[in-house]
Amino acid sequence: MDLSLGSIGFWLALLQIVWVNILLSGDNAVVIALAARALPPKQQKKAIIIGSGAAIAMRIVLTMVAAVLLRMPWLKMIGGGLLVYIGVSLLLPEGEEAGAEGGNGNMFAAVRTILIADLVMSLDNVIAVAAAAMGNNVLLIAGLAISIPLVIFGSTLLLKVIERFPLIVWAGAALLGFIAGEIFIDDPAIREASHGLGASLGMSDHTFELFCGALGAVFVLVLGKLLLKRHSLAESGSTT
Repeated sequence: MDLSLGSIGFWLALLQIVWVNILLSGDNAVVIALAARALPPKQQKKAIIIGSGAAIAMRIVLTMVAAVLLRMPWLKMIGGGLLVYIGVSLLLPEGEEAGAEGGNGNMFAAVRTILIADLVMSLDNVIAVAAAAMGNNVLLIAGLAISIPLVIFGSTLLLKVIERFPLIVWAGAALLGFIAGEIFIDDPAIREASHGLGASLGMSDHTFELFCGALGAVFVLVLGKLLLKRHSLAESGSTT
């Protein structure tokens, strides 16, 4: 296919990259909104813009080296652990971290959370984007850059919904746990063993991945609930 600038093939491939990135960025928009929810309104907008822009830039680099990254053992297992940590931390009281770091520090903590989560969740997503770009870096950068305002809009809209329905925070944490479970068992270091375990349980590879994702979601929610309970007990003890 002719991918020269201005050709029909170029614009079709560009639309494909933008579309693929929109479809794959739903979970990223959730994380961005959850990470920014504890900030003042002015800092929320700034954190979303900075976090989304930096995440897209990082995704460009990731896509260029995606094939190498996805073959590295232990990387997905570490990433799964990071997602569990982020999911649980999003359930903890907002004022705890804000009080510790202050205004700008808290905003940069939100941006850091966005970047770490996007890094982990994009490991698989970048393969689809890289395939759509067909090795053309101009297409890749242009397509992902166009996606920035779409991710920002989705995060901003979701933030307003979260303010009205706080239970969405728990749903978002469960989503991170689900992704963590799927990523963890797909690591090259244990993929063969995990698929063998799934087969011994009478599950197909896809069903076993969903099962492990569900376990990850439950683990994040239970751990978050236990830590919240411990926090409330510690607070009640300090007030007596």
